[in-house]
Amino acid sequence: MLHGALSRTLGHLLLSTASTPPSPPPPPPLRQPPRRNVATTAMSAPPANHADLDAGLTTALAAPHEPTVTRLAPSTASALEPQSGPDRVLAEARDGPASTTATAGRKEPPPEKPADVRRRTHVIFSFWLIILLLGLPIWWHTTAIPRANLPLDAMMDWADGKACRPVFPLRISIQANQLQDQEAQNLLRLTQHALDDLNDFPGHHLRLQLDPRASTVNGTASPDQVALVIRLQPGEATTAALHPYEPILDITYTPNSIPSPSSSSSSLATYVASELRSTFAEEQAVISYLLSTSSAKAEHRPQGLASEIAETIAKRTTRSLRYAPTYHLTFSLFTDGSKPSAWHIEEAIKEYMQPVLDILKPIHNFTSDTQVQLYATPGVQSQVLSKEDLSSFINAAEWPLSPSIGGAPTVNFIVFVGNQTIGVAPTLDDLGDSAAAISETSHSWLIPQWGTVYLLNLPASEWNVQSDHLKQPLLTFTTHLLSLLGTPTSGSLPLRLSTLSRIRSADLLLRASSTLGSLARLSRALPSISIPQSVADGVSTTIHHLQLACDSLGTPDGLIHAQIAEAAAERAFFEKSMVGQLYFPDEHKVAVYLPLLGPVGLLFVTGLFNEVSAWRTRRRKKADAGKAKKEL
Repeated sequence: MLHGALSRTLGHLLLSTASTPPSPPPPPPLRQPPRRNVATTAMSAPPANHADLDAGLTTALAAPHEPTVTRLAPSTASALEPQSGPDRVLAEARDGPASTTATAGRKEPPPEKPADVRRRTHVIFSFWLIILLLGLPIWWHTTAIPRANLPLDAMMDWADGKACRPVFPLRISIQANQLQDQEAQNLLRLTQHALDDLNDFPGHHLRLQLDPRASTVNGTASPDQVALVIRLQPGEATTAALHPYEPILDITYTPNSIPSPSSSSSSLATYVASELRSTFAEEQAVISYLLSTSSAKAEHRPQGLASEIAETIAKRTTRSLRYAPTYHLTFSLFTDGSKPSAWHIEEAIKEYMQPVLDILKPIHNFTSDTQVQLYATPGVQSQVLSKEDLSSFINAAEWPLSPSIGGAPTVNFIVFVGNQTIGVAPTLDDLGDSAAAISETSHSWLIPQWGTVYLLNLPASEWNVQSDHLKQPLLTFTTHLLSLLGTPTSGSLPLRLSTLSRIRSADLLLRASSTLGSLARLSRALPSISIPQSVADGVSTTIHHLQLACDSLGTPDGLIHAQIAEAAAERAFFEKSMVGQLYFPDEHKVAVYLPLLGPVGLLFVTGLFNEVSAWRTRRRKKADAGKAKKEL
């Protein structure tokens, strides 16, 4: 009976222990190897019935109690899982402390303090404020491409020929001292009508007026603005002749050719008009060619220029030097021996060439230097030079010929003293078609865009070349210099130079306009190209002087304004700072920025994203807690 009561009491105790949740166990002691004893052996085999269970419990209670023996590992407890109800209760009683220890090993981190959360938020947003308010403006300012505002529409109007249509109003003065005022006025009127009928080029207007001395009294014109003076003199026949050294056209007429006041036409007026047209025909053709080859649109280009004339002008343009405000003239004396070793070149230049250089000063400036080279071996050793030998005569490898001095284009004039001659007669085809055209003297030839070579034959005993011996070479150099500058070939020298001034004005105006158009197209085609303020200032200066040049074409002021406009346009187009980032495409920028800012930017972006997510979570929990309070 006592044994049964003890068994029931122990069963109730075990059931109450199994149903009560276990308290957190104390820290586990140091692990020791389990000792096998009778109790362990008895518990390893499940009892078959209640009698056996009571016997096992009695034996376990009688044995000395050791915690290390009764505490089983979880693996052993799982292997010894009981099958019956009381066995399951005993197993839960044995394995309870071990399972509680495993669950307590996974601890959650303690909750963050509100102060720490606010501090982390402030740090993250402080970094982003520094990036947005300080970093981005500095980066934008230091890497932004400066692009000054350009008047692109106005620039394209100049390039297309819409802003200015070059017109050259040439004033022609008529001196008719032998005619009465009424007869002179009637002849002038009829001649003007005949000129207007013959003129098919709208950019070239010839305006007739009476003697400028009479016009000056009325204040309508000045002698400097007169392009040509016509002197009418009575004679036996009607003839015309240009003065060799002045812009004067002498015309003789018969007394019966004077038109009556009531006549609507006159043979003398028609003759004067045809002579004027032929006098300015070359200038008109050159200006028409320049306008037809400009960047202007087709409707603004002159039409009707003959192909033969256009081809001739094109060859002359190819032979001429490119315009420059200053040219450097190099005079060289080369000899294949030791004599001559000196020459009076300064005196020869001053006497034979300087007058022409002085006349050209309004158009070009000139600087000069001289040199003497002994034992200069030519590239061709034959005594008689053929047309094919002229291009290889200059020994560029050994002769000291500077291509340019001081940035100005160099024009070379060489006097070679030797016994060589040119064995080819000059022809018009040679002058126009050959790369090295032979001159009329057969002692020199012109090299396009380079200069002139003159073969001078002197006695072998000459040690010093006198200025008299240099007269013909210097005159030849002067003629070739005018050809290299693009001077017209017909007319007197003053008339040719005034024509050159007007041609240069038109050429510079068209070149400056074309440069403006190129700059405008470049600015539109390359948005990444930098345009500094100096370029915008140069464009404004160019447009201003282009307008002044267009309003004063045909006058000395027109040439000056055209020169300023062309120089300003060239400086603006070739600004060095414009191409600093031209060859730095966007792909290269990505290759630079991504390795530099990618890792740092990723940390900032992920940190901001996590902080925003945590803030939204806290806000949602706070809202849920508020709702729960309201429901309670």
